[in-house]
Amino acid sequence: MKQVTAIIADDEENLRISICLLLERLWPELKILGQAQNGIEAVSLIENEKPDIAFLDIKMPGLSGVAVAKKVSNACKIVFITAYDQFAVQAFESEAVDYILKPVTQKRLKTT
Repeated sequence: MKQVTAIIADDEENLRISICLLLERLWPELKILGQAQNGIEAVSLIENEKPDIAFLDIKMPGLSGVAVAKKVSNACKIVFITAYDQFAVQAFESEAVDYILKPVTQKRLKTT
């Protein structure tokens, strides 16, 4: 069976680390291919690593998470993790599979 892979993009390093740790606990077979601190790095990671899932913050320097999702189109499943609930409609128009509000909890991440 193919291993499921992901990238995490958020401009807050502590949050990227926290999400990685939560995912390791909840989904040990998931392989994190890399992390990005802005939208431009996220696009590059997605194009080069070809993950199954991208966990994206909405507000990042360079490109927003929504812009990243549109730019990579159907390259992978998108899960937005953000503090901003007003972007939910835009996120789902970008065909996001989930929209998680910060602070991220283990219980909420598990339902993703």
